[in-house]
Amino acid sequence: MIKLVLMRIFITLLALMFFSSSSNSSEGSFYDFNIKSITGEEIKLSDYKDKVVLLVNTASQCGFTPQYSGLQKIYDRYKNDDFIVLGVPSDDFNQELSNDSDVKKFCEIRYGVNFPMTSIQKIKGDNAHPLYKWIASNVSVIAQPRWNFHKYLISKDGQILNWYSSMTSPTSDGLTKQIEEALYN
Repeated sequence: MIKLVLMRIFITLLALMFFSSSSNSSEGSFYDFNIKSITGEEIKLSDYKDKVVLLVNTASQCGFTPQYSGLQKIYDRYKNDDFIVLGVPSDDFNQELSNDSDVKKFCEIRYGVNFPMTSIQKIKGDNAHPLYKWIASNVSVIAQPRWNFHKYLISKDGQILNWYSSMTSPTSDGLTKQIEEALYN
């Protein structure tokens, strides 16, 4: 237990050291982008203006896939308070199903997911979706996705508040506390 606490403290300190303190370093905001939904419609992120968003790159065949349950739990808990979980399936780590309809069916049947999901997207490299390129220009290298279920907390004004590694449970005290601060303060 002590080792786990020390590891969390170490990860938090690393995040504080390497997180870009100026989330406005690159022009624009989260709300400047559109992204295709898992059912093919366009999601205008500007529709989420004045809401707190947890953006998560997901995968259906990953050891962290059970985090879908936690993501759904926090979505259910805070959705009436202007909170959105936005799942972004990605095969960048070779652990996603081959098409959007299979991902949608898997998430709904296996985890009861009803929060918004995008179509399968590239989240890193030269072919990354423009949203993830914007994120990369606003955070340090250590804050960029290194695996599935990497999370970004986006403020009501469309800026990156913080990031959380794949190892951070969506229902962790630290994450839920920061969600509540962003929602209620």
